[in-house]
Amino acid sequence: MKRGKKYLEKAKLVDKSVLYDVSDACALIPQTSSVNFDATVEAHVRLGVDSRHADQQVRGAVVLPNGTGKTVRVLVFAKGAKADEAQQAGADYVGAEELVAKIQGENWFEFDVVVATPDMMGVVGRIGRVLGPKGLMPNPKAGTVTMDVAKAIEEIKAGKIEYRLDKTNIIHVPVGKVSFGAEKLEENFRTLMSAIIKAKPSAAKGTYLKSVVLTTTMGPGVKVNAAKISE
Repeated sequence: MKRGKKYLEKAKLVDKSVLYDVSDACALIPQTSSVNFDATVEAHVRLGVDSRHADQQVRGAVVLPNGTGKTVRVLVFAKGAKADEAQQAGADYVGAEELVAKIQGENWFEFDVVVATPDMMGVVGRIGRVLGPKGLMPNPKAGTVTMDVAKAIEEIKAGKIEYRLDKTNIIHVPVGKVSFGAEKLEENFRTLMSAIIKAKPSAAKGTYLKSVVLTTTMGPGVKVNAAKISE
């Protein structure tokens, strides 16, 4: 893959042979952005588990102390009093069967997170095939299937993110924006890593944190010393 001039310049800042301490990596990563907008900083965490086994799944949610820097659009499936509660809590879209029809009929996806009350999961299940692959299916483990819709919306808007393994046993999640600076990025990153470490399945054997890399949008990766993260 041919890299642009800007990328190559920024890549020179990163020593690929070094596993950086968390503080050093978080200080370096904002300098590696090669785009002219406020790039997202992402963590890519490879785990020593096998996602094909149900007892080795790693999935959950965590509220980042400094948020994600992104405005998150929340869609809530609820009826009656719970729909009113969702509206008051600041949900961007609230509804029931009519939203399912809109998603099915118009291929409408103007939202980032889906929350549902448990009684609505039968309705939401009709679009599981389209929500699932996009990582949008509500899930009790992530706190997105709940009767406390107000709390769920509040946390999501405050910077709650969901983490889950992909098929290659890697978790990809945003930890903030380049503009956050080293300190806020480090706070967010440590909060995320603490949650992932706590979520270690009892069936996982050997090294749990295989590799950890921080990147910016279209920027070079900075390898983090995984052995020191849990200290």
